[in-house]
Amino acid sequence: MTAEQGRAARRRFATLGRSVTLFRAFLVEQTDPDRFYGLLADDSVRQVSGYTRLTGRTVLDVGGGPGYFAQAFRAGGAHYVGLDPDVGDFSAAGSAAGMLRGSGTALPVRTGSVDVCFSSNVLEHVSEPHRMLDEMARVTRPGGILFVSFTPWLSPWGGHETAPWHYLGGDRARRRYERRMGRPPKNRFRETLFPVSISDALRWTRGNADVEVLDALPRYHPWWGRWIVRVPGAREIGSWNFLLVLRRTGGQPDGLGQAAVGTGESPAAAGKVGLTGGRVAM
Repeated sequence: MTAEQGRAARRRFATLGRSVTLFRAFLVEQTDPDRFYGLLADDSVRQVSGYTRLTGRTVLDVGGGPGYFAQAFRAGGAHYVGLDPDVGDFSAAGSAAGMLRGSGTALPVRTGSVDVCFSSNVLEHVSEPHRMLDEMARVTRPGGILFVSFTPWLSPWGGHETAPWHYLGGDRARRRYERRMGRPPKNRFRETLFPVSISDALRWTRGNADVEVLDALPRYHPWWGRWIVRVPGAREIGSWNFLLVLRRTGGQPDGLGQAAVGTGESPAAAGKVGLTGGRVAM
């Protein structure tokens, strides 16, 4: 597929009907997670496929969550490895087999060993987002793809379940939620939810010679709404959810990572076997 064909395919995919379906699904994220996460996982695999083929590729999902993405990526032909601080979360959508327990800011994966490093709506839950981005770039092979999305703090959903009161301050929004619900929110300001901005993420890309930007867009918008990313300030609110698609520099743009010798598996899949709680040796 040529670059022009890829752009045309992504435009056909990013329709208004898709956007409406996704935003409706967000309304049942907590009441019907199977519907929401299953739909989001299938949509994500289709979106990633617009930038690189997945068949035979090693995909590392940083913050894999309950396992819905595992099913979708494997159905797309990828060798999927999920990573989460709590592997028990994977049981919500099936077996935790093939999953890694670890931190996104210290990935227990060999340098340059995955073809696609994927992260969906995790960056805003990390206290050191630049460190996580650095780690994602490190483990991706030269020529490989990084696919990173997150909810900006100033997005209407920036406070997650405390939104839109986060516009009055994260601490105030948290206290209001506790008063009304009788329990603290799952996403607690500056504990499990942090104020990340699009401008900050773009500054990281400009200061990192290890990556080049293939795309920067509002993840759930139709193709004609992507102009909002070009407007500083307005993009923090209007993008709702921001997507960065990056290429790891230093190699051919569309090759496969080298398989681990004698295993028939990808480097990340083979490397996890020897995991001892720290980083796998190169």
